Amino acid sequence: MEVSIFVPSHITGFFQIINHNNPLKKGSRGAGVVMDKGVITRIKTSKIDNKIDISINGKSESFNNSITLKTVELLQKKFSIQSGFKIEHEIQVPIGCGFGTSAACALAVALGLAYIFNLPMTFNEASAVAHQAEIELGTGLGDLIAETSGGIVIRLKEGPPGFGKIDKIISEPFYVISKTLGDIETSSIIQNPYHQRIINRTGEGMLKKLLYDPTPQKFMSLSNEFAEKTALMNENVKELVDILNEETMGASMAMLGNTAFALSKTPDTNLENSIVSKIDFNGPRILE
Repeated sequence: MEVSIFVPSHITGFFQIINHNNPLKKGSRGAGVVMDKGVITRIKTSKIDNKIDISINGKSESFNNSITLKTVELLQKKFSIQSGFKIEHEIQVPIGCGFGTSAACALAVALGLAYIFNLPMTFNEASAVAHQAEIELGTGLGDLIAETSGGIVIRLKEGPPGFGKIDKIISEPFYVISKTLGDIETSSIIQNPYHQRIINRTGEGMLKKLLYDPTPQKFMSLSNEFAEKTALMNENVKELVDILNEETMGASMAMLGNTAFALSKTPDTNLENSIVSKIDFNGPRILE
């Protein structure tokens, strides 16, 4: 038995951190865009009981702080999964650079194992397990609920589907142009009290402004304002953002990664080695 699942990636433009002792009520509010490049995950059952093999882009995954293994462990606490299995992630965007790949991997694993082993859980329940894995490892806060939806997503209430609440900006399928200069350890920002204070102070009121003018242009301008006021954007990323601002309808920094991104009506850019995708409106899906 095997299954292949695609989960789109997601870039957050601005956000606020909402803490809670219950991981299902912890997360972020804000806004971001879902992309049609993401993570393809193949899961295949094994004849060796309890043996789990995990690989990312063809290389064996270390089990230390693995979002995939954490998701598996949380599922195993809920259900008896006796058979072994192999999980292969094919990640189409840079890892750790603000594209929500950890959420995509966790969501694919939860949905894939539920499908293969016929686990008695709904889509929202599987998503909640993946969200909990993200929260416990500190790898993300709000990418997952956006990835379950697609589009330019407004996160109105924190948490996974069933707990959180989202809306969308009405939009055509713009191109998303991005270029990354390296990763940022997400936990070093979202678990740091100093950064939390600045992020929440800067993000306060931005959702209200976006809901008053729910357009892609407003989303991008607020994202750029957030990146500058939080001082999370370094000079090198700002140079890329300035170039993209001249070419597109607006640019900013991906939260959280040393990555510039922009929305554009065309795929054209002067940035070399850029990633060009489109907005994904479909969310996760099983591949034939």
